[in-house]
Amino acid sequence: MAKRQAKSPNAYRTISEVADAMEVPQHVLRFWEGKFSQIKPMKRGGGRRYYRPEDVEIIQVIRTLLHEDGYTIKGAQKLLREQGVKSIVQQYANDSDDTGENSVSAAAVEASSEEVAMEGDASRMETLTEIRGRLQNVRKKLKGELPS
Repeated sequence: MAKRQAKSPNAYRTISEVADAMEVPQHVLRFWEGKFSQIKPMKRGGGRRYYRPEDVEIIQVIRTLLHEDGYTIKGAQKLLREQGVKSIVQQYANDSDDTGENSVSAAAVEASSEEVAMEGDASRMETLTEIRGRLQNVRKKLKGELPS
């Protein structure tokens, strides 16, 4: 089977690509669209969704708030409303770990998902552990426990 060429970081993604990268079912993404007005995928004929890179970043932040940081949907909605989605996405994108690498972005999500698919479960755990550490730093920054 021929290897698919990786998409540009600025390319639009289908719901299945985003769901696979975020490791959530497609129906969860559709549910989040109803709960978070900040997620606005482009819809084509037949209702097919195409997510912009900005949508992917927002979804990553929402996933992190709900699944990693323990926020409820109402709590995440309040945080996004009060601090602004751009501010929070920027905080997540600008967060650096000790090596100076940038935190999760649409390109990083794609690269991570390709790595995981190619290297198997051991690599998946390493990648997820690294991402989790970065996200914990972001949470501490949001709570004011770390300097910006």
